[in-house]
Amino acid sequence: MATDVAELPLSHKIWAWLETNKKQAIWGAAGLVGVGFIVAFIVWNKSAKEVTASEELSNVTVPFLLSGGRSEASGAYLKVANEYPQSNAGARALLLAAANYFVEGKYDDAKKQFEKFRSEHHDSPFLPEALLGIAVSLDAQGKMNEAETAYKELIERHKSSHVVAQAEFALANIYELQNKPEQAKPLFEDVMKRAGAYGSLGSEAGMRLEELQMKFPKLAAASPLPAVPPANSVPLKLKQ
Repeated sequence: MATDVAELPLSHKIWAWLETNKKQAIWGAAGLVGVGFIVAFIVWNKSAKEVTASEELSNVTVPFLLSGGRSEASGAYLKVANEYPQSNAGARALLLAAANYFVEGKYDDAKKQFEKFRSEHHDSPFLPEALLGIAVSLDAQGKMNEAETAYKELIERHKSSHVVAQAEFALANIYELQNKPEQAKPLFEDVMKRAGAYGSLGSEAGMRLEELQMKFPKLAAASPLPAVPPANSVPLKLKQ
């Protein structure tokens, strides 16, 4: 008596299906293998492109560091960034091109490249650096209102970034120029906390704060030094 296929265990059902549909099974297996090769190729290709992009970036950076050929470096960095836009090296190249433009005094070109980085690499850990670049490019062009907005955006959205102290210092400088000492003071104080009172930026912030308080004595009065107990006072006995 023939056994009905529906009554067979699962492994037998699969075998029965394969016997009946050999051609489809072969093509299906071939398709799976093909997909595997495609995925493997994509992963390998991405890795290979990353390596190539890094090599290309080094080929720009090393000669520049050795010879100081800054005028040609920006275009070379942009070439790497345009050829490998999805790679980490390409993103770094774009940021370096922007920074190089800034050092050359080409502030508008620098701003455009920093903005391009913000648009194309908004998930990058280097985004705060790009935002700072946009702000200082505006600041360098004397566009203080736009620079103020850009500094605030960076400070508010990336509070834990190490570049926030630089943004706060620059913003405090703008407030000083605008004769807004009350707004500059807390920023200088925060820079001292973030950068450390004995670091170069923290030390500069401390001097600027002291100058500000000398110029506007009311600011110093608003935050007096902690009271010192009299010399003959008896200290509280600590509980054992």
